[in-house]
Amino acid sequence: MFLAKIYVTLKPAVNDPQGITVRGGLHSLGFTGVTEVRVGKYMEVSLATTDEAEAVRQVDEMSRKLLSNPVIEDYRFDLVPV
Repeated sequence: MFLAKIYVTLKPAVNDPQGITVRGGLHSLGFTGVTEVRVGKYMEVSLATTDEAEAVRQVDEMSRKLLSNPVIEDYRFDLVPV
């Protein structure tokens, strides 16, 4: 069994209005040293396989096909044996 920890973020060239809003909120709370905020998604997916290569293949495919939009987002993931 593996636990996939998947991180999806906007590509650097894509504008992040939610990140801009969060940065503004942080500034209004006194955190004026914050220069940039990028907002993304974090997901955990449990996989019922003992084959690490197969787990990597499955997580990569699900990330490309459903969990991210490859036009505007990048993704990365870590696999943790459970």
